[in-house]
Amino acid sequence: MEIELGIWAILISGAAVAGWIDAVIGGGGLVLIPLLLAVVPGIAPATALGTNKLVGVSGTASAAVVMVRRVGAQSAVKYVPLALLCAGAGAASASLIDAALMRPIIIVLLLVVGTFVAFRPSFGAAAVEKKEVATWRRWVLLLAVGVISFYDGIFGPGTGMFLIMAFTALLSQDFLRSAAMAKVVNTATNLGALVVFAWGGHVWWELGLILAVANIAGAQLGARTVLGGGAKLVRGALLAVVVVMSGYLGWQQFGYPKLAITAWMS
Repeated sequence: MEIELGIWAILISGAAVAGWIDAVIGGGGLVLIPLLLAVVPGIAPATALGTNKLVGVSGTASAAVVMVRRVGAQSAVKYVPLALLCAGAGAASASLIDAALMRPIIIVLLLVVGTFVAFRPSFGAAAVEKKEVATWRRWVLLLAVGVISFYDGIFGPGTGMFLIMAFTALLSQDFLRSAAMAKVVNTATNLGALVVFAWGGHVWWELGLILAVANIAGAQLGARTVLGGGAKLVRGALLAVVVVMSGYLGWQQFGYPKLAITAWMS
């Protein structure tokens, strides 16, 4: 399948924008997947989703490296194996779950998160000084990472935001450090889902690798935007994601369900 030069320009620009969004808060798939389906004639939805994972894992990994070096969130690496396995299991199970059943639940969760953050301005603004994280918090965080990773494989929207909330609440740390940890885990969830898509032959490697370069460029800019803006920027981006994703999922669920794009938009 040949792609015209003008379409390449649109796709590369879209991949760069998606990379920036992913690095700041997550949700770049909401840009790139509809774009692929709209401008690449004949591309199968599964191939668009799988190719998006290839693009997304590249940009998210590059942003994770920059942010972890600056913020010092290397401890997130210990969650990588769990995230890989759970995201892969979610992707493998995706055909068993009706997206129409998932969307209302996610919309409610998004609104709950947004309301909590909006009315708790101190939440995530600064780390709480603690000598050691309670054991029960560590176990709950492991469970949360597993569930969110499975969700990313099976559906996806809001994964980065949910990870940031989990790390902030259970480790009592600021949004910036949580965002860095979320990038590490989100890289693993993207990779776990990518393996499943690749196994099924649903990845357009040539297209994905070219768009990955643009995605990395956008992600590098996004990572530096986050580091420059700090916890205040992450908080604002989180609230923006709640509004945009709630509206988008609501449009899919209640407005034009026949045009809905299902699964894996993190």
